[in-house]
Amino acid sequence: MAENTAISWARHTFNPWMGCTKVSLACDGCYAEALMDKRYGKVQWGPHGDRVRTAPANWNKVKKWQREASAVGEKWFIFCASLADIFDNQVPPAWRKDLFDLCRECPNLTFLFLSKRPQNMIKMSEAAGGLPPNCALGATCEDQKRADINLPHLLIAASRLRAAFAFGSFEPLLGPIDAAWAMSSNLLEVAAGILDRGHFSPGLETLRRLQWVITGGETDQGDHKARPSDPAWFRRLRDQCTASGVAYHHKQNGEWISHEQMGGGWEYTRTKDGIRYGVLSEGDFEKTNRLFGGRDFPTEYPWNTAGPGGWGPGPCMVKVGKGNSGRLLDGREHNAFPAVA
Repeated sequence: MAENTAISWARHTFNPWMGCTKVSLACDGCYAEALMDKRYGKVQWGPHGDRVRTAPANWNKVKKWQREASAVGEKWFIFCASLADIFDNQVPPAWRKDLFDLCRECPNLTFLFLSKRPQNMIKMSEAAGGLPPNCALGATCEDQKRADINLPHLLIAASRLRAAFAFGSFEPLLGPIDAAWAMSSNLLEVAAGILDRGHFSPGLETLRRLQWVITGGETDQGDHKARPSDPAWFRRLRDQCTASGVAYHHKQNGEWISHEQMGGGWEYTRTKDGIRYGVLSEGDFEKTNRLFGGRDFPTEYPWNTAGPGGWGPGPCMVKVGKGNSGRLLDGREHNAFPAVA
């Protein structure tokens, strides 16, 4: 579906403004900060930096996409915004209203509002005149703790605001997550999951479940070095989607792959500073260099802290780079999208 964006789960990316503040572990390697603040100096990141609205020409191209999508009778997914958070506290409310007004003018475009602040969605959307019906709400969840915090807020907001659908972005995935309750087709289970996490559930007549799950590994950004994601963490969410009939999309593996994906074994492991390490044999070291362009790989790689199901040592991870790790999970791409009315 991607056209003018490298993001596989959207056709286009639109940034109405730039700038944000880090709020969770998922923000540690923020590519938007590395690019727009540290590299280009276009916006200052953090709570004391002013958000920067993009030029009118950038806003006008959205109307062009609407005309093009309408002409071919299609619905296009627009990621809004990759360089900001729509529900950031530092964004002037008038800008959000302008964005919502633009969305209403473009019914053939489905705007994907991915946020790390789902607790702000209801208040800020209502202040902007209500969420347009062609806007989907999503929340980033990098580990179980964040999923238990964000998913109830997301589903409550998607239900109350009548979002096009609710989706979860489990990227960068930094730990095993059980989100089966939020995907369940039995809305009583969804309501019980919200209640178990300390919130009152909307009524079943309006209650939404997760309809789309996106997973991905972390990539290097500036001084931040990517943390590995155990493939078992991706599989767990994939299998929960399959069981519940939820669309599953795997964006990327990140900088790392497991050594099992290379088909090799390990001579031995050792512990250093509380981290388990696997050591490549001489043959595996040569194989790694041959497969991935002759790069000078170290011979030791960290084990993940948890294996399948969240317990025990996971696979030893090999850092091969984003371009080499690819998007395959168990030998195939996962490119599902949710249905849009």
